[in-house]
Amino acid sequence: MKNLLSWLLGGALSFLPLSFLHAATAKPVQLIVLASSATMGAFQALSADYEKRTGVRLVAELAPSAGSAPHTIPNRMARQEPADVVLLTRQSLDRLIKDGHADADSRVELGKAFIALAVPQGAPKPDISTLESFRQTLIEAPSIAYSDSSSGLYVSRVLFNQLHLTERLQDKSRMVSDEPVGAVLARGEAQVGFQQLSELKQSDGIQIVGLIPDQVQQMTLYCGAVASRSAHPVDAKALLDYLASSDAAAALRNSGLEPMVR
Repeated sequence: MKNLLSWLLGGALSFLPLSFLHAATAKPVQLIVLASSATMGAFQALSADYEKRTGVRLVAELAPSAGSAPHTIPNRMARQEPADVVLLTRQSLDRLIKDGHADADSRVELGKAFIALAVPQGAPKPDISTLESFRQTLIEAPSIAYSDSSSGLYVSRVLFNQLHLTERLQDKSRMVSDEPVGAVLARGEAQVGFQQLSELKQSDGIQIVGLIPDQVQQMTLYCGAVASRSAHPVDAKALLDYLASSDAAAALRNSGLEPMVR
């Protein structure tokens, strides 16, 4: 009887299409996405729906676009860590492509990021409506924080110099590494903080005052590409096309990025 049952089951399976048998045993595609903090808010808002519609599993890992820290996207790619998609600044992506770590043909433009100013929750909102009032706010601020990413480097090296405040602000300013500027503000360790709007919007315990004046604003373009060593380049490109499409534009805008499509 046991041999008969085995024969019947084996015979039944032999009539099933190979594609059906493969689908029944194959694991779902999993994509590892290395995302800079400015893009993480939008990505998290979109990922659950994308997984539900496509069956692709997304694993997002937060990693800075640049810097000397070992967990930055360029350093992780140089160590040949597994990754399928990278979301980062255009400047950093250009270097990845040049070094052979990302596919140039897969590149998409996602959204523009702008620098905003924030204060701790409950603190009075300073006036930054004009360049002069913005400058005065920095002079009067007891302490200032900015990130070690592109926005913070611009603030410390360019913005303060343009306002002729470099020496005046030096002793009360600090560069924040390995955590969001918003976290420092929320703990009361700084009274004024600068970071990309899309990054500040992910922090609790702060108030976003607004974008800094246009005269001293800097735009950073965020892009995405397929990692050269991706095990699933077709699926990775499909994800990128979705993130750059009009279907994702609302989530990008809500996160604080200005999408490249309307």
